[in-house]
Amino acid sequence: MFKRILIANRGEISVRIIRACRELGIECVAVYSTADKNSAHVKLSDKSICIGPPPPSKSYLNMDNIISAALVMKCDAIHPGYGFLAENPEFVNKCQQNNLVFIGPPAETITVIPGSSGNVENIKKALKLGKRIGYPVIIKASFGGGGKGMRICNNKNELLNYFPLAKSESESSFGKSEVYIEKYISRPRHIEFQIIADNYGNIVCVGERECSIQRRHQKLIEEAPAVNLPFKTSKLMREFAIRAAKAINYKNLGTIEFLLDEYGNFYFIEVNTRIQVEHPVTEMVTGIDLVKEQIKITAGEIVDNTGENYNYHGHSIEFRVNAEDPDNDFKPCPGKITNFLPSGGPGVRVDTFVQPDYEILPFYDSLIAKLIVWDRTRDEAILRSKRALDEFKIEGIKTTIPFYKRIIQNKNFQEGNIHTHFVEEEMNNKPV
Repeated sequence: MFKRILIANRGEISVRIIRACRELGIECVAVYSTADKNSAHVKLSDKSICIGPPPPSKSYLNMDNIISAALVMKCDAIHPGYGFLAENPEFVNKCQQNNLVFIGPPAETITVIPGSSGNVENIKKALKLGKRIGYPVIIKASFGGGGKGMRICNNKNELLNYFPLAKSESESSFGKSEVYIEKYISRPRHIEFQIIADNYGNIVCVGERECSIQRRHQKLIEEAPAVNLPFKTSKLMREFAIRAAKAINYKNLGTIEFLLDEYGNFYFIEVNTRIQVEHPVTEMVTGIDLVKEQIKITAGEIVDNTGENYNYHGHSIEFRVNAEDPDNDFKPCPGKITNFLPSGGPGVRVDTFVQPDYEILPFYDSLIAKLIVWDRTRDEAILRSKRALDEFKIEGIKTTIPFYKRIIQNKNFQEGNIHTHFVEEEMNNKPV
């Protein structure tokens, strides 16, 4: 097992990793930008080190500074969390070159919906691909997620306009401007399967997640298990997920992502090679600590491939609490939090890094907390969610909490009639 891990991230995921390290008896080192000096992940870690000024390109995306910090602090491994450098193969190589273990697999993206085979370098190739595949198409950042660097193009003119924007956003968010293009499927459900794979060829799937409630291709609400998914379809998708992982000799934690259309056809989109923001819902229904599993597998432990410990129990829903104004096209709302009172009680978990008087910065992602609720059935979980959302008090800034209160009162949401355009079609918001 590792002695000391450097966490190359910030915010709630850094706090989450610190807690896992503590329970495994591992020392952890936090990195921080000058703007994050007083953040919770810095206070909770065993040691901390500054890696640069606020802009991500000069701190959390600065590979050389992070590697130097790990060496100075005598770390033997680096955990990237999600976002930033989590899916950057160049960073993985730099870790290996400096005898630092990267906690996670090599970054790979697999696309089997008809699309490009890799990076689309220029607009000429993009236009050629759009003509071959047929519109609409979607542009995606090759090294990221969270909706960053994504654009839907319904025709040639939109592709001309959005291609440079997607590349620019990918560069600013993930340090790489590479994008790929695939066929766009309208009104699908977004369902993903969590896999755990050790270094010895053992691969297990520990269940599915429903991620269909989104805006601008960024997930807002996630659930486990998926909603109203027929057992036969779930079983087949799970088998495909494991087959896909075995086909590429996958190692460590990963998420196999699918789109499910209204006719029951599913399309294998990609593999996300990192811990996911929505991992807590899987933890709540399986009892597995996925971050600890990720660390243990990297350290050489064998995954339990019997499947006996991976049965679902109950239903879990996660709400991403963002510092945004849902009534103003989800505009980011940085500022000082004057009052912060998280929810509690049976079946309620809050993952966060903020506290009263904390200043939400304009430099980073707007996610400030995750409210995760569990109960025996989905109906009961929705009722518990209502109570937990009512309890959750954040003052001084706008958040998405009031918006979620509206969603869970929606009849189609309650009945599980959801898809990736639910927000724009059901919640009377501007197109997202």
